[in-house]
Amino acid sequence: MTNMLFRDDAYRRSTEAVVTEITPDGGIVLDQTVFYATSGGQPGDSGIITAEDGTVVMIGSAIHPDGDKTRILHVSAEGQPGLGVGTKVIATLDWERRYKLMRMHTALHLLSVALPFPVTGGSIGEDKGRLDFSMPEAPEDVGALDAALNAMVDADHAVTTEWISDEEMLAKADLIKTMKVKPPMGQGRVRLVRIGDIDLQPCGGTHVVRTGEIGTLAIGKIENKGKQNRRVNLLFA
Repeated sequence: MTNMLFRDDAYRRSTEAVVTEITPDGGIVLDQTVFYATSGGQPGDSGIITAEDGTVVMIGSAIHPDGDKTRILHVSAEGQPGLGVGTKVIATLDWERRYKLMRMHTALHLLSVALPFPVTGGSIGEDKGRLDFSMPEAPEDVGALDAALNAMVDADHAVTTEWISDEEMLAKADLIKTMKVKPPMGQGRVRLVRIGDIDLQPCGGTHVVRTGEIGTLAIGKIENKGKQNRRVNLLFA
């Protein structure tokens, strides 16, 4: 298993670690990491892994190998040097990229508050994100939606996490907003992300600790993606 340090501290930028596995294609598994692995619409982190002898390996992304949510595989960029099992390293994030993803991920939670419809899909990027909603008509007053989002940002709500058991999660299905992405279950407990008194939902991603860190938001293009599906793009203004 990989100790996923970002779950308790999304602002931690680096950590000492030990290589526990090297996959046939050069992927690196560590005993602990600050790298978030691709899941829930949030892309995996990039950065570097530096060995104790000074060898530097550029990491292009991080994933859960074969869907194993207990382990994180650091995917090295093409042409990088290899490391051996047991090597002591320091894993360091591309923090500027991670922080943008944290801000956008938290902003999309606010979008799900402003538009209280079932979520059918989503994607998180550095400069923009999107949620797909099951709703009959697109929002008519985009200006009012912008104002509602930025009011929640300006309120500087605290963003906190808490844990419940898998069994408790099953009993609280009303907390689940996403229709296609299941809560991160299977490890005995599920992490919930709470934003002030306005939102509570299961989520394994990384977030800022206060909504004021998000910055000004603006609704982008709104697209029809089917009879009941509306795609709402969100931008940093």
